Parts: sequence; C-alpha cells; structure tokens
Amino acid sequence: MSKSEVSENRLTLPQVKKVLETIGEENLDQFQRRTFDYVSKFTKAEPEAAEELLQKLTKEYELDESEAVQIINCMPQTVDELRIFLAGGKKIIEAQKLNQIVELLNENRLLK
Repeated sequence: MSKSEVSENRLTLPQVKKVLETIGEENLDQFQRRTFDYVSKFTKAEPEAAEELLQKLTKEYELDESEAVQIINCMPQTVDELRIFLAGGKKIIEAQKLNQIVELLNENRLLK
C-alpha cells in the first residue's frame, strides 16, 4: 500500500472560478456546477488580480493567508468592514495601512 501526500491550499473565489473554467462547464459534475454558479455570482475580482492581491496582502501587509483569502473573497469597501476580518488577529495594524489595503481592494474590484 503506497502512501500519498495530500496538501491543502487556500483558494480565493476568483481562483476557484478559474480552475473550474479550465475544466470546462460541460465536464463539471453536479457539485462542481453548483460551486461554479456560486463563484460566478460572488466573485468580486479577476483571478489574476486576486492572485496579486493575495501576494501583496501576505507579503507587504503581513496578513495571514487565511485572512487575506477572506478579505479577497468579500472585498470590504471601508476600513470598518476590513477590521471585521482582522479582529481575531493578535497584531495591530495602523489605520494608514488599513486605508492602503482598502484602496488596493478598490483598484482591483470588479464593477457589477
């Protein structure tokens, strides 16, 4: 019996949409179709922009990957909304950095 290594990656909604699009809508099973429908409705950034945002939020702003993924999934529009995602963290982030994050999100937000 061989052992296989399983890894887990956190993906943003835009990244999930991109993965499902590469499979092709006609090749998706029922669960994947529902997931594709959900991410199509609730994606708030382009996949490439989401990947860049994830890198910037984790590297430049030193956020945890899980926090960054949730921020990208919801794309808060104000600093107060952003603070909700950071409330559980042990580090304090300056108001200036929070404003910069909101501006960064606004630059990459899909207009619907």
